[in-house]
Amino acid sequence: MVPVGGVGVMLAGAVVSALVLALLALGLQRRVGWVAAWAGCGLVWSLVVVALVTLVPANGAPGIVPAEGRLETCSWDIGGPAPDGFWIFESGQRLLNTVLFVPSGALLVVAATRWRAGWVLVPLGLAGLAAYSALIELTQLELARLDRACDVTDVVDNVTGAVLGVLVGLVVALVLRPWRYRRR
Repeated sequence: MVPVGGVGVMLAGAVVSALVLALLALGLQRRVGWVAAWAGCGLVWSLVVVALVTLVPANGAPGIVPAEGRLETCSWDIGGPAPDGFWIFESGQRLLNTVLFVPSGALLVVAATRWRAGWVLVPLGLAGLAAYSALIELTQLELARLDRACDVTDVVDNVTGAVLGVLVGLVVALVLRPWRYRRR
């Protein structure tokens, strides 16, 4: 087994994806305007970072998880299986799960308000962020080797962060006014 994981892998993935998406944003600027290009690519980057933080094993490649040691369902215990700590910060796992989705919600609004259908795209995007969070938790459940725990509390915290991000994004969109770059 090749050991893959740890903070270094997460950081490398974040840097490489940032470079690729920055190049894409540069290429899209003329077509959709600089605000929508950078917000859209920033949204994709934030989702990549969420995936890296939540799906890459925290301490390198974990060992084999025996079938009898694997959880069969997600934790429905509000507060989660590890409410007292997380591998990055001592305590504050719920706050971290909330903060993790704030940029995605904010960038969603800034990117979507470039189009007239933004008022439809934002709620659909928010539902997509909730589904993304649920998919991550299901992946953690199915891939026990990630050494992560599936927890419904994480979905609640992630969606809370996305909603807060949408509120922040509304303010940012009013300042940046991405709709100015619509083609007439």
